[in-house]
Formats: sequence, C-alpha cells, structure tokens
Amino acid sequence: MLTFFIVFIANLIIGVLVGLSGVSGFLLPIIYVGLLGLPVYDSLALSFLAFLVAGVIGAYSYWKLKYMDFKLALYLSIGSLPGAFLGVQINVLISETLAKLLLYLFVLLAGLSIILKKNKAASANEADDSKSLILRQPVWVILLGILTAAICALTGAGGPILVVPLLASLGVNIRTAVGVGLLNSVIIALPSIFGYFTYASIDDMHLFILFSLIGTTIGILAGSRLTNKVPVDQLKIFIAVITIISSVYMLGSLAFGG
Repeated sequence: MLTFFIVFIANLIIGVLVGLSGVSGFLLPIIYVGLLGLPVYDSLALSFLAFLVAGVIGAYSYWKLKYMDFKLALYLSIGSLPGAFLGVQINVLISETLAKLLLYLFVLLAGLSIILKKNKAASANEADDSKSLILRQPVWVILLGILTAAICALTGAGGPILVVPLLASLGVNIRTAVGVGLLNSVIIALPSIFGYFTYASIDDMHLFILFSLIGTTIGILAGSRLTNKVPVDQLKIFIAVITIISSVYMLGSLAFGG
C-alpha cells in the first residue's frame, strides 16, 4: 500500500507543478523507475497516462484563462502524432539500460535548459505578437512537432518540457506556451500510451492507474487555479534544481549498477 501512496503523492505534487508551469511531468518516469523500481515500459505507460489527463485538464484551464493558440497547437500536433509513434518504436528497439540512460540524460539536460531559458521565457511574456518567423511557417512548426514528440516519447519526458521553453524563446507568451504545450502533450501521449502499455508487465496495474489518475487530476486542477498567483520563474528554478539532483543521482546509480 505504501507504493500506491507514493504513486498518489508523486502524481499529486507533479500535477500541481505541471498546472503551474507545464515543465515537471518528466519527473514521473524517474520516480517510477528510480524510486519504485518499476520496469521502464510500465513506468512510461503510467507516466504518459498521467500526461494525457494533465494535458486535457490543463489545456482546458488555460483556454478558459485565454492562454491558448489553437492554430499553433494544431500545426504542432500534426507533427507530434507521427513523431511520438517514432519515439516509442525507437525505445522498444533499444535495451532497457540504454533507455534508462537516455531518460536520465534527457532529464538532466531538461533541468539545465529550464535555468538557461528562464530569462528568455520571462521576457517573452510581453512579446505575444513578436513570434519568430519559424512559427509563422506551418511546415517548420510541423517539423518542430515531429522532433520534439519523438524525443519526448522516447525518453518519457512528456512534451511541455521541450515545447514550453522553445515556444517562449521564439516569442510566444510564456503562459500561452504552457497552454499549447499541455494541449500538445495530449497528442504525444496517445500513441505513447498505446505503445508502452502493450509491453507493460507489472501486477496490480489497475491500482497503479487508479492512484495515478486520482493524484494527477487533483494536482492539475489545483495547479491550474494557482497559475496566475505563483511566480513562474521561481517555480521553474526550484523544479530545475530538483530535476538536476535527481537525474545526477540516478545516473550515478546506473553507472555503479544500482
């Protein structure tokens, strides 16, 4: 029962952080694989299920707050669907050790990118009409969707962790970037859930799903309601520090056979 309590608390906390900033879902696979010792496929299946729920609820909440660009999200998602499918297939073809290594390395880079992108994302908050030329060309946005979705589906990083800082650095309002990232994460999650649950093998999967969805739903609803009340930059720094420490620890454990 302790395991399911950890699943609930982890999804609750990360759901809140996703609702606030959109960039912490990638911590779930590390908790499942590193802390609970679940197989990679099962961990990624549960993580993407949580991302799906968080994406639907979070995107709706940001749309209600007027932080959504459906045209941008549409073109991005057109590329994300085949990109996510490609990422799952690559993961299945490689060894579990290599999959863990890629996951931990990507999460480490994601944590560093949050810090490095912080200033750009903040300044973009007042530049909603100054989108980069790249975002004005549907072909480039679709290609962007393919690339980011493939990386996210392969490593279990969700979606917003790449999309949010990238869109913000290209001139999208930071909160709109979070809204688009959450909506896009739904598209990435769909083929990922189907792919990884095909290879899932743990017992009591229905209980893992239940506790995961309850925690995620409560967390994302709470986080979305608080989005205008919490300084996003400070929250991102906190997430980045936790992410870097966690990934470095897991890389060390993997290197020494832990």
